Amino acid sequence: MPALHFQVYGSVQGVGFRYATQCEALRLGLNGWVRNRRDGSVEIHAEGEAEALGRLADWLQHGPATARVSRVEQSEARTEGHGGFLERPTG
Repeated sequence: MPALHFQVYGSVQGVGFRYATQCEALRLGLNGWVRNRRDGSVEIHAEGEAEALGRLADWLQHGPATARVSRVEQSEARTEGHGGFLERPTG
């Protein structure tokens, strides 16, 4: 199963970005996690069908209406075997 890692920068903390990402990932049938980073970014690990991962990647370019995304870094990741999509503590 394909997996991707994302780092999202901009005004993405304190605007519901993690919750909205979790909802979008679950809607797309993806597994993984999302968390705030101490540098002000949001980190996402997502696993699932390639098409769904592509849709999440597109959505992350703007996120929820309250966010202001300046850039998204994306890389391939190892599958971790998550069930569901969770919010993790800040890392």
